[in-house]
Amino acid sequence: MGAGAAAAVAVTTSGSTGAAAAGKPSRYGPNSGTFSDDMFDVEAVLAGAWDDGRYGQGDQRGAFNELTPERTAAALRGLKSGKPVKTYQLGEEMFNGFPAFPSEPPRTHDMFLYTIGIDTPDGFEEGGGIVSSPNPFPPNQVSVFEERFAANFTFQIATQIDGLNHIGVGDVFYGGYRGSEIATPTGTSALGNETMGPVTARAVIYDVVGLKVATGQTDDFFIAANGQPVLRDNYRVTLDDLRACLRRQRVNEVGAGDVPIIHTGWTHLVRSDPNRYLTQEPGIYLAESRYFAEQRVAMVATDSWGLEVLDPAVTGGNAFPCHQLLIAKEGIRIGESFVTDAAIADHCYEGVLVATPENVPGATCGSTPPCLLGQPGRAPKD
Repeated sequence: MGAGAAAAVAVTTSGSTGAAAAGKPSRYGPNSGTFSDDMFDVEAVLAGAWDDGRYGQGDQRGAFNELTPERTAAALRGLKSGKPVKTYQLGEEMFNGFPAFPSEPPRTHDMFLYTIGIDTPDGFEEGGGIVSSPNPFPPNQVSVFEERFAANFTFQIATQIDGLNHIGVGDVFYGGYRGSEIATPTGTSALGNETMGPVTARAVIYDVVGLKVATGQTDDFFIAANGQPVLRDNYRVTLDDLRACLRRQRVNEVGAGDVPIIHTGWTHLVRSDPNRYLTQEPGIYLAESRYFAEQRVAMVATDSWGLEVLDPAVTGGNAFPCHQLLIAKEGIRIGESFVTDAAIADHCYEGVLVATPENVPGATCGSTPPCLLGQPGRAPKD
């Protein structure tokens, strides 16, 4: 950590920033209108306006600088002593053909079984299975199963934590790095997965679709084929929504080093309607991104594939500006496809997020499924 990062982190080791730090009550977060939705000045960014951020030019940790040992200890103390702790799987279940953001060549997850020394069933090789040899290794007859992936496998599919090298503004990337200077044939020379390390942090789930169902706002959600409620395709999650979620759930707002996770229900379209899943998504926009940045959260996560609302009526046709603002300006990584249904079913809205992104230098995200250590809680008073 550089001197600038150390100074920024030393300001506070727990609790909220922004309005709360200024002495104003902010238990559940601000109301809508507190932060701006204005698009940032792209030309100013290209001219260097974002080069020297909160943690100093050349920093590679970004908001993970907020993950101090003190905050990790505070997050673990949030688990009540003597009460059972459950571990919730937050990762999507992978399958061949998992819907992925369209690109050329395409992102794919196509896994096939490789064998040595196995008498494979009919149709095995026709279905993509790979027989290296039908004979086990002598003399002790060692047989082998391994997985093999088709071309274009990527970490950038399903559950993931986007790295600081994933999104830029033109040639400008986080910390003043330039894409043309850090690009190599095997990954980036800065800002890659090797800068993440393991993550242990307080996490807060915002059950936005649950709020809409509980308050009877039927125009804001629909029922998926599996019977689960899902926010409508172009729903903009507002600061008012976030505040109302925490009030309903009786959970305090996020602060420095925390991880907000937004629950929209969008994951329920992955198998039943993959085309709709990828065409749009509900999510936050710039005002909510700026609020989370002021709170100095470590990461912002969601159960959708891209975090932010895509409705042109909201974005003005801009493509993924929240990604740019959070990642390239603020150094805040983005968690995508974090599945929180099991935790919500237990009324567990707060816990300890544990993630161990793949330690692959120059990679652009970690796709190891994270987990949440939490304790079943009280149902909201609806």
